[in-house]
This record gives sequence, C-alpha cells and structure tokens, in this order.
Amino acid sequence: MDDPILTIEEREAINSGRWFSSLSPSLRHDILRCAYVKRYKDGALICARGDPPEEWIACARGAVRVSSTSISGKQITLTYVEPGIWFGDVAIFDGDRRTHDAYAHGDTTILCVAKTDFKKILASHVEFYEAMLRLHARRIRQLYGLVEDLNTLPLRARLAKQLVHLVRSYGTPSLSHGDEMRIGLQLAQEELAQLLGASRQRVNQELKAMEREDAIRIEPGGLVVRDRTALMRIAETDK
Repeated sequence: MDDPILTIEEREAINSGRWFSSLSPSLRHDILRCAYVKRYKDGALICARGDPPEEWIACARGAVRVSSTSISGKQITLTYVEPGIWFGDVAIFDGDRRTHDAYAHGDTTILCVAKTDFKKILASHVEFYEAMLRLHARRIRQLYGLVEDLNTLPLRARLAKQLVHLVRSYGTPSLSHGDEMRIGLQLAQEELAQLLGASRQRVNQELKAMEREDAIRIEPGGLVVRDRTALMRIAETDK
C-alpha cells in the first residue's frame, strides 16, 4: 500500500493546512525532506492504543478516525482527523504510549515523520518549539469549546455546528444544484451520534427535522447541506 510520492492533491492538502502553512519555508522543507508516505484502505489500523510513539503523523487524504473502546467493548469515536492536520506528537513529547486507536476512514493517505527525525528538527529549529506550542494551544481551545458545547448546547445546536464543520472540511459542490454542498466524508448516523455524545435515534430525529426545514437533504450516499446559513443560525440561536 505504500507509495513514496504524494499526489498533487495530497501535497496541496498538507501545504495548505492552516498550521503547517504558517511555518517558515526552511522548517517546512526540513519536515517534508524526512517525511514518508503510507496509504491505508478503509478500516485499516494505523496505530493502536498502547503502541510506543514512533511517528508524528499528518493526514493527507481521507480521514483518520480516532477512537477508544469502553469496558463493555463498545467502540467510541472521538474525532476525525481531516487532511492537513498533524497529530501524534503528544506521546512523543511526554514519552508515554498512544492513548487511542487510529483507523483509516475511507482510503486514507498519511505523511509520517519518525520520532528521531522529529527530535532532530526540534533541535535545529527554535521556531518548531513555538509552533508546536501554538498547535497545542489551539487544541486546548478546541477541547474546552467542545466541553462547553456539550454542557450548554442542546443536541440540535451541536449537530448543526458539526455539520457546518464537516461541510467546511469535506464539502464539495453538488453537480445538480450549485448552491448545495455535499459532505464528502461518509458517516453513518451512529458514527455522527458518537461524535455528539447522543443516541442514533435522537440524531436521526434532528436530521429529519432539519430536512423538513430545507437546511439539509438526507440521501443514501450521505448528507447534502442545502442552506449553510440556516445551519449556522440553528447553531447560534438554539441555546
């Protein structure tokens, strides 16, 4: 499955990532110079909870599903890492083992930097330390935001915010209706429910209500956002 060369689209996803694109050209060059490519089929395990941290990873295509398994054996999805996002550095910094499982969601390409090379880049670029601090600070802000939403917003508003995020990251224009956006990330309602900490039945009810309001359209192949403004209004007003 490994192919040593990123496609043009994959390289663009890496280079246009908000955090990575903020780095200096020399730092980006040194990261990419020692990076290598891995490709996975849908559902393949990328790394497992308890594994030693051997690589720093970026998603270049598809998505990486980060999950854990409860005591009862139920798998819980925590997030989907989208193209352009780097992850796996926390375990390298603290020296502990991986805390979650990571699986390919759809055909997925990742870009990897070995732990030894990661530390060499840290040693040669003071800028890299500062950049990693910014990256971690952004993650903490996002985490606090998620906890706040979970404790203050009703499911309807949280679902609308999640759909807005998905269409921003994975939206593609509909061929039949140019003003509509299809969410390219294929998520079952159960997977969407796990992201929101809700039951599939409740998420299904809210999706059908949004469909009746012409904000979205539910299709066998996924969701189509018909009115993003309506979704944003739901996310802001349903409190």
